[in-house]
Amino acid sequence: MTPGQPRGGTELGRFLRARRARISPVEAGLTVGPGPRRTPGLRREELAGLAGISVDYCTRLELGKETRPSASAVDALARALRLEEDEHEHLRGLAVLASRAAPEPPAAPSRTVRPGVRLLLESLRPHPAHVVGRTGDLLAWNPGGLRLLTGIEEWPTRQRNLARYLFLHPAARTLFPDWTAQVRDCVARLRALAGTNPDAPDLTHLAGELLLKSPEFAPLWERYDIKAPPHGCKTLRHSEVGDLTLGHQSMDVEGTPGHRLITYYAEPGTPDHDALVLLDLLGSQPTPHASNPRSQNEPTSSGP
Repeated sequence: MTPGQPRGGTELGRFLRARRARISPVEAGLTVGPGPRRTPGLRREELAGLAGISVDYCTRLELGKETRPSASAVDALARALRLEEDEHEHLRGLAVLASRAAPEPPAAPSRTVRPGVRLLLESLRPHPAHVVGRTGDLLAWNPGGLRLLTGIEEWPTRQRNLARYLFLHPAARTLFPDWTAQVRDCVARLRALAGTNPDAPDLTHLAGELLLKSPEFAPLWERYDIKAPPHGCKTLRHSEVGDLTLGHQSMDVEGTPGHRLITYYAEPGTPDHDALVLLDLLGSQPTPHASNPRSQNEPTSSGP
């Protein structure tokens, strides 16, 4: 069980309670009566009425006492809670997990990056690229893929993690002008993992650390946002090569569950592409801060 959540119940129940607290009666299409409301968001009976299910059934779902939630009830709750498509899919997945007799033990995450994937990282130069594990551990990179994350090379290889970098490295707030959006998306991805694999040891360790060290992490964790993998453009303010507007793509690595390849790109001949060429050159050079000089000289090497 990940830190920061109450014992008992199911992830399905926790998700429903969190999202019920997030939507107001007006947003749900209800008329609000006079007088103060002690319950944030919707009351349980209001959600049940909107979804067309009994209050008792809604209560049992939230308390984890309903072990076989029906697909029609799950879909009705998603509509009542105004869930987006990826949130709706997450709710369906939680309902499937709730119907299992016992949760499957979490598989140990692999940190091994296949040689072919490391070769692919090298072929993407000068475009920055790196491979991350399911909780954002930085497992392999090309020169620009490491140098893009200003200052992360100062950390030991095992400590390099995208969530840890965003919340705990001071350079991250300067690198990402939209830092608030970045951390919100990051926590949403971790929350999605917590829903399907709440006892994953790597997630438990990371979430526990961030709850202790970052005051911004806890409220985002409690919101229980779920988000699909991001893509599109990102603007960065890099301390070495200046401001950049780059395309951004994240994709799963087949054959290695939980691994994602993340790459940034720019059109050749543009100032942004010229900056990436410079970043690639800088990343190819050893730095005096490197805790593992060999990993700097071999930019696609993975952590031990």
